[in-house]
Amino acid sequence: MAITMATTPPSQQNSPQDFLDAHNRARAEVGVQPLVWNKTVANYALKYAHERYGDCNMEHSMGPYGENLAEGWGILSGVDAVGMWVSEKSCYDYKSNSCVGGECLHYTQIVWRDSTRLGCARVQCKNGWFFVICNYDPPGNYIGQRPY
Repeated sequence: MAITMATTPPSQQNSPQDFLDAHNRARAEVGVQPLVWNKTVANYALKYAHERYGDCNMEHSMGPYGENLAEGWGILSGVDAVGMWVSEKSCYDYKSNSCVGGECLHYTQIVWRDSTRLGCARVQCKNGWFFVICNYDPPGNYIGQRPY
């Protein structure tokens, strides 16, 4: 998911607690247990974010975790990225367990009931854009299963 403008200074809203708070607000809305920050998952996210430094391409890591990616120029905070993913809630139809009228899989990964650990990273790429990644353990978005 890409964004061309954001509203928060780069020094704000990028801490582990900021990422957790943004995720856990969305999870609380649907009655799902809060995520906890995990250093192993966060180190994985940071390592992959650094791999994207040269091109800032939105390519999934294909690793062992669930994953959400965002990029943007200007000032893109981690909380901005989570907000973009959560905004997909309006496209998720619980009754049919499907996306209706747009993308919703970033949102369903955030609220996936079986995911318990979170790790995220944000880097500024060589081209000046920001790359944000959040990884979820265990992963979610299994076909035929509801997120909550």
